Amino acid sequence: MATLGFGIDIGGSGIKGAAVDLETGLLATERFKVLTPQPSTPPAVAGAVAKVVGHFGWQGPLGCTFPAVVQEGVARTAANVDHSWIGTNIETVMGAATGLPVTAVNDADAAGVAETKWGAAQGIRGLVIMVTLGTGIGTSLFYNGVLIPNSELGHIELDGGDYEPKASGAAREREALSWEKWAKRLQRYFSALEFLLRPSLFVVGGGVSRRSEKFLPLLVLDAPIVPARFQNEAGIAGVAFMAAEAAGAATGRPVPPPERGARTGAPRPA
Repeated sequence: MATLGFGIDIGGSGIKGAAVDLETGLLATERFKVLTPQPSTPPAVAGAVAKVVGHFGWQGPLGCTFPAVVQEGVARTAANVDHSWIGTNIETVMGAATGLPVTAVNDADAAGVAETKWGAAQGIRGLVIMVTLGTGIGTSLFYNGVLIPNSELGHIELDGGDYEPKASGAAREREALSWEKWAKRLQRYFSALEFLLRPSLFVVGGGVSRRSEKFLPLLVLDAPIVPARFQNEAGIAGVAFMAAEAAGAATGRPVPPPERGARTGAPRPA
């Protein structure tokens, strides 16, 4: 039987979770998703997380990603969630709601952990920059496979302001940008990161990475730029592993197998 962990990815629009095979990083169950409550206050989000956990009957270490700078479990910023999260201990709030030991980390950091351990950045030396494109822009940095947490480079200032509202996946949808027009904004963003940091590799995740062939070939950079192997499931996989590690690799109770015909954890095709 596979060693399982459990991860929940908290975003500005949705909260999704699944059990994860900790040997491969693949999901061991179909994801279960609920909408992020609005307003996304701590009690409301904690209730939604408890609903996801309860759907699986999970008992064991719980990993939660969060769209913010997270230091020792405490949210120091609040990107795309209610500002009442700032200064709140995410692990305490989620632990009280679920009755489980919780590890909370920045969402892009968790995604990068999955890609570094099992995915597109596995074995890469030097600096790797993981960029997640979704409601906002998240980033994580790894040097020789070691995480440098809470980089938040999605908020670099370009052309007189925070560039996230111009280049995020949400911006493409909101403004109905063609792939070509959006790629021009991404080119500006990735060129700035490359000028400042000179990475060995860029890895691009988030929901839009499922359609990476539409925009990644349009970008011209010195460093290779590749889609995340785990696409929008990288955060779930990475935080499940981090929670298990924090708990001394303790494992949770197995969850029921997915229904016949359900996806068993392979990354979604592009």
